[in-house]
Amino acid sequence: MTTLADLRTRQCVPQRQALPEAQVNALLALLDDWQREGKTIVRTLSFADFHATMDFVDRIAAIIHAQDHHPELTVSYNRCVVRYHTHSVNDNQGGLSENDFICAARIDALYAPNHAQ
Repeated sequence: MTTLADLRTRQCVPQRQALPEAQVNALLALLDDWQREGKTIVRTLSFADFHATMDFVDRIAAIIHAQDHHPELTVSYNRCVVRYHTHSVNDNQGGLSENDFICAARIDALYAPNHAQ
């Protein structure tokens, strides 16, 4: 059974197969406030102002680059929406792979200490 700690320490590797539905649901349950939208997982992160938002985007850029797994980011004044899916799975039809959950868990770890609810 994969744990949140496992996800935060794993490295992304090329993926060709989407995860089975049961595994997607199990991994999604480990994450903070991520929602499923079809073949995508999404989280909206809130900040005090634009500078805090951009600071966070800059910090997650290091994670994204190191893992070579890039989300769709929508950035506004005090919010960043992060959308993950893996383009390369299932013959480029897209879907969710473990890489999406690895990066989501790492983003959560960076966000959580300063934004406890």
